[in-house]
Amino acid sequence: MSAVKGMANVWVPVQDTDRAVNFYENTLGLPVVKRDGPWAEVDANGIRIGLNGREPQGTQAGGGPVLTFQPEGTLEETVEQLKSQGVEFPAEISSHDWGRVATLVATPKY
Repeated sequence: MSAVKGMANVWVPVQDTDRAVNFYENTLGLPVVKRDGPWAEVDANGIRIGLNGREPQGTQAGGGPVLTFQPEGTLEETVEQLKSQGVEFPAEISSHDWGRVATLVATPKY
């Protein structure tokens, strides 16, 4: 059984949401489909790119874009399946106003 059925979106940390929206919308020509405070989303041919406004020091903290996937089954089933295959999860599933997240370690140890 496949663990994921596809990409949900990509989150990109940005220092200036307005400037980032201007670039993605007016320079690249991608439509802005959502704005909510320091968060904006653009549609890149069906893949949502979330522009995640952060404090300037947060965008320099060594992190980069975050890839989000849609689980094939329930989130709990997918986490258990991936754990059984050696995937590491540094935290439990977390719930937010906008949805639930399970963060995995993207670089497997081979």
